[in-house]
Amino acid sequence: MDIKTTSPIDKESIQSISKLFKVISDPTRLSILFLLQQKECSVGNIAISLDMEQSAISHQLKTLKDARLVKSRREGKSMLYSLDDLHVFSILEQVLTHVNELEK
Repeated sequence: MDIKTTSPIDKESIQSISKLFKVISDPTRLSILFLLQQKECSVGNIAISLDMEQSAISHQLKTLKDARLVKSRREGKSMLYSLDDLHVFSILEQVLTHVNELEK
């Protein structure tokens, strides 16, 4: 008898989920997401808050934007960044809850 095991999720979805977790696994990108949850920020404000160079923040914002986790809008000469949607943040809050439970 041939027994085939199949995943209830297709391979393409598995790849997409894996890519998302790779993007949010970086400490700098994670810090940016938590900062943007509180308020919309410019690259300069994010750089000051995280004590990093603006060029490094811009690079990380591009990665987050490509993953559709953040969006930008122009205000005068500045670009302001905010979360694209709150779905990913509900995941992060669950992970944070889990981590806090493990530390007890």
